[in-house]
Amino acid sequence: MRFEELDIIEPIKKAIKTEGYVLPTPIQVKSIPILLNGKDLLGSAQTGTGKTAAFAIPILQHLFLDEEKNYQSTKIKALIVTPTRELAIQIAESFTAYGRFTGVKNTVVFGGVKQGSQTDALRKGVDVLVATPGRLLDLMDQGYINLRDVQYFVLDEADRMLDMGFINDIRKIIAKLPRKRQSIFFSATMPDNIVGLSKKILTNPEKVDVSPISSTAETIKQYLYYTNRSNKKDLLFHILKDQEIDQVLLFSRTKHGADRIARNLKKKKIKSDSIHGDRAQNQRQKALLQFKAGIIRVLVATDIAARGIDIDKLKYVINYDIPNIAETYVHRIGRSGRAGEDGIAISLCEPEENVYVKDIEKLINLRIEVVKENPFPQTEKPMNEKEKKEWEKEKQRRKQEFFAARKKNQSRPNSSRFSRNR
Repeated sequence: MRFEELDIIEPIKKAIKTEGYVLPTPIQVKSIPILLNGKDLLGSAQTGTGKTAAFAIPILQHLFLDEEKNYQSTKIKALIVTPTRELAIQIAESFTAYGRFTGVKNTVVFGGVKQGSQTDALRKGVDVLVATPGRLLDLMDQGYINLRDVQYFVLDEADRMLDMGFINDIRKIIAKLPRKRQSIFFSATMPDNIVGLSKKILTNPEKVDVSPISSTAETIKQYLYYTNRSNKKDLLFHILKDQEIDQVLLFSRTKHGADRIARNLKKKKIKSDSIHGDRAQNQRQKALLQFKAGIIRVLVATDIAARGIDIDKLKYVINYDIPNIAETYVHRIGRSGRAGEDGIAISLCEPEENVYVKDIEKLINLRIEVVKENPFPQTEKPMNEKEKKEWEKEKQRRKQEFFAARKKNQSRPNSSRFSRNR
């Protein structure tokens, strides 16, 4: 099926064509007709399936047709709530792209930055508001945002929203929405708590299930290097000697790890940066924009920070650390091979992560291809329980020694400083 065959109005078709899209994804084929008919929707779709367009196109069409009926207003008529700043910005960009010929106005609000430009946009009036929960509630409390005229509500990435502790914020937002509205609920996974939340938001929804979490895109080739923890850095440098690997999204388990990896890459003259929750919003946006522009070759990210990253034709994903949750692996490598494009996922596995690989292969029902030509092969064995406990004790001892030494140095008078102040 082509976009031309869907019941989409001409201004939006023109925008879709301008973006270069011809064939809708499965989630779009299933969702767009349901939403154009005004029904609520419960969608289960993993990242990279095209779900933003699946709800943006129908909402834009409804709002455009309302405007044609002289429904002129500067009030917020559509609200999209999403967990991260990056994802919020990306969704707003999609509304701008698909709505460029409709006259429908949108803006995005999120925390971590001054609110001036956001409140200025709200004063001018918008039809569509994309928001993260914290900033949305803050601006509601200040009187900048009122939700009483919202006709279309989208809760996106619901599972991640709950993982990040936003459940109480979501409840407060829902309480301020009109009872009569069209609601759309998307989540990559559907555990009981997510299903329970959906029942409080949706009314007799149609259900759409595309690309279950246990599957990876067939267009993504997956490779695995078994190595030792001490050799991971050298193995990564070896892999990146291949200049064809020109744009890489690399995953680290921790924020400190992400910064450390980026520093090590820079020492090897490999342009890189990190993106995670401890970095300021302007730093994150700068890194992301430079990565998209090809200025940065390697963007090192943690899972939460990377959830909203959507880069057209991104081919390479590297798992520097194997995730201990198998579903996370599927989300990570789904950053590549999007919309039918080819993708390559490379994972570096140290002995303690061998068990995680087995869990992943069981989930995706596929044996990941092991790279034999590996200059840094895995020679160590995973620690047994006794060794793990001893290692944890040793790490704790080193940590205590470090903080004790730092405290001692801080309490010691600085003679040179004192002499300068005499």
